[in-house]
Amino acid sequence: MASESEIVVTFPGGKRVDAQVGGHTVHTDQPVQSGGENTAPSPFTLFAASLGTCAGIFVVGFCRKRGLSTEGIRIVERLHHGEDGALTGVDLDIEVPAAFPEKYRDALVRVADQCSVKRAIQAQPVFQV
Repeated sequence: MASESEIVVTFPGGKRVDAQVGGHTVHTDQPVQSGGENTAPSPFTLFAASLGTCAGIFVVGFCRKRGLSTEGIRIVERLHHGEDGALTGVDLDIEVPAAFPEKYRDALVRVADQCSVKRAIQAQPVFQV
């Protein structure tokens, strides 16, 4: 079994690629137009989703600590790409219900901005293959 710091990647067939991490299997595939079967998100889509879900973990923690409900809270993520298709920006819009306390709105944005996935990308880690 792979640890959280070691991910083992396997190839179950077609354009599917799986990652074993921490006792979990993360499945990926390619869309049909790219030769896959669209049985799971593509690796890039999974990467993008990790940004929004990481910010979401911080939002959940913030709300729980203050006894606030997360019902009706959503994070809408929008990706921006340059003409060459490269990712140039990511917007995370936190939508809260009207009943969400005004005094916590700015703090909620600040805590979501602490997302560890975002911070890891901003640190520009070195990749070695």
